[in-house]
Formats: sequence, structure tokens, C-alpha cells
Amino acid sequence: MNQKKRILIPGSFLLPYILTTICFPFWGFGENVTNPLVHAFPRILNISHFEGSLIQFAFYGGYFAMALPAALFIKRFSYKSGILMGLFLYATGALLFIPASTTMMFGPFLLAYFVLTCGLSFLETSANPYVLSLGPEETATRRLNLSQAFGPMGSLVGMFTAQQVILKNLSTATAEERMLMSPDAYRSLTMNDLSYIRLPYVAIAGVLVILFIIIAVAKLPSHRDYGKGLDFIPTVKRLFKKKRYYEGIIAQFFYVGAQIMVWTFIIHYAVSELGFSEAKAQSYNIAAMVVFVFSRFICTFFLKYISPSKLLLYLAMGGMLFTLGAIFLHGVLGLYSLIAISACMSLMFPTIYGIALRGIGEDAKIGAAGLIMAILGGSVMPPVMGAVIDLETVFSFSAIRFSFFLPFICFVVVAVFGYRGYKVFHD
Repeated sequence: MNQKKRILIPGSFLLPYILTTICFPFWGFGENVTNPLVHAFPRILNISHFEGSLIQFAFYGGYFAMALPAALFIKRFSYKSGILMGLFLYATGALLFIPASTTMMFGPFLLAYFVLTCGLSFLETSANPYVLSLGPEETATRRLNLSQAFGPMGSLVGMFTAQQVILKNLSTATAEERMLMSPDAYRSLTMNDLSYIRLPYVAIAGVLVILFIIIAVAKLPSHRDYGKGLDFIPTVKRLFKKKRYYEGIIAQFFYVGAQIMVWTFIIHYAVSELGFSEAKAQSYNIAAMVVFVFSRFICTFFLKYISPSKLLLYLAMGGMLFTLGAIFLHGVLGLYSLIAISACMSLMFPTIYGIALRGIGEDAKIGAAGLIMAILGGSVMPPVMGAVIDLETVFSFSAIRFSFFLPFICFVVVAVFGYRGYKVFHD
């Protein structure tokens, strides 16, 4: 009986597990083809770093806005329906880059990002709890970590695409140089840059349509879709009586904020502190993701021997240490410390997710929405960090270095949740 409970993926659930896990790299791609553009858009459209960081506000705002409607949709229909709706909205948002790129205005891009991430919100709200349900509860966190381990592969493809397809082909003209151009020259240059930004999104839309068709015709088990009744208010009341759940939402909010700040502003750090070009700086962003990928597989292995909460605490403490390195170490050592943070972030999201949802049974669909809404941290915190960077200097620090105190504070919150996980919740 014990052996049966330890099975990671039962044979009858293998195909649904594979098809669902295939979706995981796509949100990694969407996120990481976008992050470098937070630095590129201000130069192309002559806007501030704060305004550029509104990309992340729109991107992760879509997650927040659609997570609860997605959960209610899934509760009413099924996980499969939620996945299909996610793929549809993702492709629609990606295709909106076509009209957005012809306007030469920032607003239509924000709308495209918002629609795109409404799709990602549907995907994550559906796929994460569905993976948890495809086997014994005792191995649910390991199963989700395994699926999540494939996400960074999409992230690497997204980063490489951003570097090779977008950043290397953008004009190096600064915002000031562009403002001195004639209107026709400025328009021609901007349209050319925006065409390179548009290309990867249109391409991924085509891939998403194919995946939509495959999943639409596949037979996915629905026996884990717990009835048709919504019972929204009673469900929320039950969930928020569980400390591990609402503390998990808080931890997830700060973790996602830290992750997006670190990955978004690594390019700003390399350009401002070391004088690198955007394309060269993106190479270090890719290196950070490689570290993230390898660390995720290694940490997933360690979960066989270390409790998820204790491992989360150790990783958060490492994140705090390396963030201080990025702040106080100068030159390439500071950049290496910034890259090393990714090793510590590798398992935080799925581990917080699994700990928070453990033991909530049929409330998982609504519960998952709360944890996806916590991705709002990635929407709120980057603009704050962008506003700090616009200050140029803070006390004796360059503004870019000082801004990394924000992710440091976030890792402190995650460490507290990890500590409480094994001391209070006995995970």
C-alpha cells in the first residue's frame, strides 16, 4: 500500500500528464521573451523606465484579473476546458501584436500583453492543480515540481529568441538620438524595430493553435472535476481558515515579485553597472536561466530527502545572501551574484504552491486561483523598482544597486513561510 502511494504518475494518467506538462514551457516562453523589452521599449518609444516597467504591470495584472474567473470557469466546466481557453486567449493576445506594432504607441502593446496573460492565467490555474490531481497526494508536490521543471526550457527558448531575433536586430540609437531624427526617419526606424518585436509573438500564436487542436481532440480524465456546484463563498471561507493557505498566498506574492524584479532588471544592471550592450546583457540573463533549470532538477531530487518547507527556507536564505552580493559587490562579481539568485529561486514557486494547497481537496480549483492571483506581485513590484532606478542615485548607492533591496525583502518573507512550514505546519 505504501509503495502504491509513492507512485509519482500512475500509468492511466501518463498521457494526460504529458499533454498538460507540454503547456508549462509556453508560459516560460511568454514571460522571458518579454522581460528584455522592459529595457528596450523606453529607448524605442522614448518613455521612462517606470513607464517601461508597466509592461510587467500589464503582464502580471492579466494573471491577477483572470485567475478567479478562470477558477470559476474550471469549476463549472473542467480542467481541459480551462486549458483550451488559456491557449485561445494566449494566441489572441500574441496576434494583437500585429495591430499594436503599426500604431507606434505603447498602450496597444500593454493591451496585447494583458490579453496574452489572461490566457496564461487560465493555463496556470488549470494546469497546476490538474497535475497535482493526477496521482497520489503524497507525491503531488514532486509531480508538480517535475512538470514545472520543464517550464524553464520554454524560458530559455524565450530568452534566446529575445536575444537573437529581437535585441540583436534593434537599432542601437538612443532615445535622445531618435528625437533628433526627422519624422520620416524616426517613423521608419521605429516601425522596423517594432516589426522585430512583433515576430516571435506571431510565431508562437501559430504553435499555440496546433497545441489547441491536439488537446481538444485528446481524451483527458474528468473524474477529478468535483461536480458542477460553485459554492464560492463557502469555499473561500474554508480556504482562509487554513493558515498554510493564506500564508502561502502572501509568500507567493513576494516570491513572484522577487523573481520578476531579478530577471527583468538584470539587463539594466549589466548595462548600467558594467556598460554592456543589451544583447550581451541578455547572455547573462540566459546564463541565469540555465542555472535556474539545473538547480530545479537538482532541488527536485533533494525533495526525496528534505521536506519541501525546509528546502524552501534554505533556498530563501541563499536568495537573501546573493541579493546582498548584487548590492554590495562591484563589477562582474555583483553580476555573478545576481545570476546565482536564480539557483535559489528555482523551486520556490511550485514548492510554495504545493505546500499551500496540501490537504484542501476539492477546494483546489478556487484555492489555485488565489495562488495565481498572488502573481500580482510581479505586476506591482517591478514598477516600484523602475521608479527607484529612475532616481539614478540613492544615498551612496547607484539606484540600480539600491533597488535590489526590494527583492531582498521579498526573500525574507519567503524564508519566514518556509520556517513556519516545518515548525508550525510540520511539513
